[in-house]
Amino acid sequence: MTIPAFTDRGNEYRDRLLEFMAERVYPAESTYHEQMAAADSPHFQPPILDDLKAQAKAQGLWNLFHPYPEWGPGLSNLDYAPLAEIMGRSEFAPEVFNCNAPDTGNMEVLTLFGTDEHKKRWLEPLLAGEIRSAFAMTEPAVASSDATNIELSMRRDGDSYLLNGRKWFASNAMHPNCRVLIVMGKTDPEAATHRQQSMMVVPIDAPGVTVVRNLPVFGYQDREGHAEITFTDVRVPVEDVLAGEGEGFAIAQARLGPGRIHHCMRTVGMAERALELMCRRANERVTFGKPLAARGNIQDWIAESRIEIEMVRLLTLKAAHMMDTVGNKAAQTEIAAIKVAAPKMALKLLDRAIQVHGGAGVTDDFPLASAYAHLRTLRLADGPDEVHKRSIARWELRRHASG
Repeated sequence: MTIPAFTDRGNEYRDRLLEFMAERVYPAESTYHEQMAAADSPHFQPPILDDLKAQAKAQGLWNLFHPYPEWGPGLSNLDYAPLAEIMGRSEFAPEVFNCNAPDTGNMEVLTLFGTDEHKKRWLEPLLAGEIRSAFAMTEPAVASSDATNIELSMRRDGDSYLLNGRKWFASNAMHPNCRVLIVMGKTDPEAATHRQQSMMVVPIDAPGVTVVRNLPVFGYQDREGHAEITFTDVRVPVEDVLAGEGEGFAIAQARLGPGRIHHCMRTVGMAERALELMCRRANERVTFGKPLAARGNIQDWIAESRIEIEMVRLLTLKAAHMMDTVGNKAAQTEIAAIKVAAPKMALKLLDRAIQVHGGAGVTDDFPLASAYAHLRTLRLADGPDEVHKRSIARWELRRHASG
């Protein structure tokens, strides 16, 4: 499939974003880490981040992900791909430009399925970067890779629903500015398999909602957090059901497609950062009288890394182009493929970069160890590798079935 050139407008945003990252974001990384280290909570909102957000917003580098012109620049998935990649090179950069997960997916859900009241109360402050949100889908008691397993009860009671159950890995729920949850649960266990689930908008401070704890990832307490949350007789008005009862599974599929490819775009950016750090370290470090860069095995790693990045980048761009031209459903094989390929590629590169850095590679002096922990979770988030490979295999088998 031929992928057209990026538009002039997309290239303009790319140039502006590169300049902002070089002049403001990368130089602020040390300040960010200093402010986080001095904070009393791992979920602290460092002042430098709010400063950068204000600067990005003033320059129009804001809501770059949003496909609707009234809310953002209205770029295509293809034009957004290089921007997401650039933001992915720094761990906090997506929030600087109001392009961080899971808010991006939640904003798209509220745009597509929210009422006017939802948009006024939740979407507009999210788009303004004034609040944050979380997505409560995964549950500890069931295999949530199969969304039909979800058990959280949403029982109709007059003009409202009562929610009872437990969620975890609700990313962003520990963020000090998190105000709202989009919750997926089961409204009708007797309905057809994919019509049993619904999604509802729930304020995080609603009576009966309890944030139990944060879940560390490989020992890291991520700033936005991954919360375990219990729901005990949480009363949700009927008006806060998104798109109507029984539409939860369909909304989840609509939400996760773009979310998956955004993750992959950012992952390519982190892989580029890892390769850059690996090359710098290889040029600087000398062993047995020669720089590491002169060693054949290091050169092999560097060459393989460039090849692997380019292959994954092209698959990501193909998926983005297909989403723009034939729709998310027709691009589902490419989306599933890139969701498997991107994290595996980036983890391989990070492992090489860590090895070249020696002991320093596993410390916090470089972003490699933290990036490895974060990217390893992507082989589980938004569906584990095995589920995506199962889907790809089934599509291929159907395509080549006899008769």
